[in-house]
Amino acid sequence: MSDIRTSRTRLVAAAATVVLAALSLTACNDGTGTKDHGAAANTSSTFHNSTASATTSPSSDAGVGAGANASSSDSDAKPVPAGSRTATHTPAAKTPVVSSGKPVTCEGSNTKTVAAPLTRPVNHMLLTVTNTGSKSCFLHGYPAVSFGKAQAVPPVIDDSQPQAVVTLKPGQSGYASVNLSAADGSGSNGYTAKSLTVYFYGPSLSGSVGAAARPSLPAKGVYVDDSLKVTYWQQSMDDAISW
Repeated sequence: MSDIRTSRTRLVAAAATVVLAALSLTACNDGTGTKDHGAAANTSSTFHNSTASATTSPSSDAGVGAGANASSSDSDAKPVPAGSRTATHTPAAKTPVVSSGKPVTCEGSNTKTVAAPLTRPVNHMLLTVTNTGSKSCFLHGYPAVSFGKAQAVPPVIDDSQPQAVVTLKPGQSGYASVNLSAADGSGSNGYTAKSLTVYFYGPSLSGSVGAAARPSLPAKGVYVDDSLKVTYWQQSMDDAISW
């Protein structure tokens, strides 16, 4: 009987030992032992990765790159003379036409003449003379016109004389009107002219100077009679056609 008890005691002790061993293993796997050590290792790895990421982050790279580029740009830059930046970005002003030298007399070689019949006043023609030269020129007196083969120079309307000699800068125009025929038909010796020659006077108005101008007329020609007369040269078109 004593042996049986002893044997049971031993079995109970052995069983207790097994239970204690199992409990010990369970305690080691509950996150407080080996698992804790593993977590610590992962945490260390994560921190290391975070540090490396911070060191090589895009913003950090951008800062380094910008600094490098700025340094390279500064080293390649060349000094710019004062005022050159403004000259580079400011459009060049258009150079105005400036007369060079002493004014001369307007005549056929330094001007262009255009003859244009007018509807109002009726039976009138406008002469436009434009300075095509590089110097200012004077339009002295009035145009000496010759229609067709006419030899005589028609008279000038005295009251149309301006206060000063008309001066044309390069590119400017002067004007004179021609009264071709009587509006009421009272003129005589009328004919149709298909060509026109314009002569220019000098300061003395004693004779023509330089080359003559030969502006074209309408294909059908223009009708003139013995009432033909001209105005003095005028600075403005309105003054020319007011006679």
